Amino acid sequence: MYRVNEVLKLEGVLYRVLKIVGDQLVWIPVEERSVFPSVELLTSIEQLVLDEKIVRTDDPYAFLQMEAPEPGSKAIEIRDQNFRVLKPLIEEPLFYVPKVRAKVLNAILNTENISKPYLYRIARQFWQRGQIPNALLPDYRNSGAKGKRRIAKDKKLGRPRVHSEGIGALIDESTEKLFRIVIDKYLLKENQVAFPFVHRQLKRLYDQYFPNTPESEKPTKWQLQHFYNREYGFTEKIIKKTSDLIYKKDVRPLTGTATMHALGPGSRFEIDATIADIYLVSDVDRTQPVGRPILYIVVDVFSRFVVGWYIGFQNPSYVAAIQSLYLAMTDKRNLIKSLGIECQELDWPTPGLPEAVLADRGEMLGHQIEGLEASFLVRIENTPPYRGDAKGIVERSFKALQAEFKPFAPGVVTGTTVKKRGGNDYRLDGKLTVSEFKEIIISSIIMHNFVDEVQRYDRSEDMPIDLPSVPVHLWNWGLQNRTGRLRKADGESLRIALLPREQATTSEKGICLFSLYYSSQEVIAAGWMHRTKYSNRPEKVTVAYDPNVVDEVYLLFKPNSREYWTCRLSNISREYRGRSFWEVWAMQDAKKKLSQKDKLEADRIRAQHEDRVLNIIKSAEKEAPVATSTKSERLANIGKARARELEIEREGNRPTRPKHSKSADVISLPNRSDENADYPLYLDELFDDEGDD
Repeated sequence: MYRVNEVLKLEGVLYRVLKIVGDQLVWIPVEERSVFPSVELLTSIEQLVLDEKIVRTDDPYAFLQMEAPEPGSKAIEIRDQNFRVLKPLIEEPLFYVPKVRAKVLNAILNTENISKPYLYRIARQFWQRGQIPNALLPDYRNSGAKGKRRIAKDKKLGRPRVHSEGIGALIDESTEKLFRIVIDKYLLKENQVAFPFVHRQLKRLYDQYFPNTPESEKPTKWQLQHFYNREYGFTEKIIKKTSDLIYKKDVRPLTGTATMHALGPGSRFEIDATIADIYLVSDVDRTQPVGRPILYIVVDVFSRFVVGWYIGFQNPSYVAAIQSLYLAMTDKRNLIKSLGIECQELDWPTPGLPEAVLADRGEMLGHQIEGLEASFLVRIENTPPYRGDAKGIVERSFKALQAEFKPFAPGVVTGTTVKKRGGNDYRLDGKLTVSEFKEIIISSIIMHNFVDEVQRYDRSEDMPIDLPSVPVHLWNWGLQNRTGRLRKADGESLRIALLPREQATTSEKGICLFSLYYSSQEVIAAGWMHRTKYSNRPEKVTVAYDPNVVDEVYLLFKPNSREYWTCRLSNISREYRGRSFWEVWAMQDAKKKLSQKDKLEADRIRAQHEDRVLNIIKSAEKEAPVATSTKSERLANIGKARARELEIEREGNRPTRPKHSKSADVISLPNRSDENADYPLYLDELFDDEGDD
């Protein structure tokens, strides 16, 4: 139950177990003077344990086991001498019996030239500190107050000056306060300055607090340097001199690797985007540069296998990320074949869903990715902003892929775009088209996956020596020997789960998304498009859409479910068929701008119209004479006045005719005497309604 040298605590007092003898325990107080080992019954100790009065605690002298004094030092000499003197007592099995112990100690005093107090002190020290040779080391660590501050009272610390004049500055608390001010202000900053400059700033500040101080009595640069090194540790200096972002990304200690947290293929995918370091030209017009493409890469952390990618001009966003992520989880052999790349001899691994995906927070944020998490149990992990080191595997893949073309391809980004005299603008040097660049990147991915060896791959202890560090071999070995993390999923369901989603409204016209109307047989059958006030359609529904195709969307008609109806663009919005949502948004934006412009013109014309109406009304009110007849007479004459106005209106609408009309010229037709009378006219039959039946 108890072990020798174990430390127990009884009512706040520490005891060390020295020996177990049958049903007895020998112990000694650890921190008391003038004590000797005593004997207690184990039953008494066990009862104290049950009463929760005795507890095990840490050994305050455990550090002595790790002490290694310098060979030949004074401490080693004293330790060995004390151990030699105590050897008879150490070898005595009944040292805890007072009479036996006294006899051995007296024998030592008779043979050794030491005092009785010293002998008793080192004997207690041996028992109290663990019964090991290092327990007899002298307490030099308590001498000299190493590492502790010296308080300067009325005399300067350190050796006196030899060559310089004066005594020197007394470094007290007020002076140290000035030291800290200039150090924190000038040294412990990202853009630190030279130390002599800091010392000069200190002397200027010192003059403000202690004016008329001779130059020789001001704090020296060495005193400032000594304070700086004494009060500020190396780690504190590094942290304060480096921004938090740079420290976490480039300076902080690395305590592990990404591979050690990946149990096998599919344990974690890393996804990231970069702007390729090359300018491309259009496939349609090779003379027209189209800029730098966006490159997305999805990498399996365990094997370094590139499982997905995206090459295009869609800015880094969720829309571009899901395209590469969808490719990573589906078969890509047909895509590779469509680009003219033959890889039939290569056994491309079967794709699947990973356990986790590590991505930038902005690219995998919000409800859009919830479908992947909820339906397919893929955990989404986000990295902090500006922390490229958190995705070190995929960052390294970017460098490896771009190294395949950068030394040879024209249009590669070489630095600043400022053209020197006689220099060349690399933005106009591009020769590769978008399709050619895609072929180069995909071919480089195939080389990386199936041929190139991963440099400095941190292999685990269970990997065989003959296993090549090639991604495809690491992938296959991991599937056979590690926990399988890949899971199969339906391609179409996965695609729809990854699509972005929006809230759409419903009306008798159909499902309205981005001012476009959609309908389907299911929507009509559900009664959502019936024009009645008793319609049961919901006000809003969730719709998944593909930004590349505007012709159809996917209505998630059940809450907390991934079932969907495919809705197609209705005739109301037929002008947008065959376009993408980006084109639709551009067209709608152009229409709004035009409408706003027309509205400004309409407001101007309407203001003129309203002014004209008001002027007419004011003129009418001004021209109105005072009525001489009574109200009843005026009301009785409304009918006659109306008839008179009608006659005036008809007279005004009657067309005017000239007073002397001229006869029209008569053109005589030639005499057709040769008219053929053999053809009947059938006039009677054409206009005979009844017939002769």
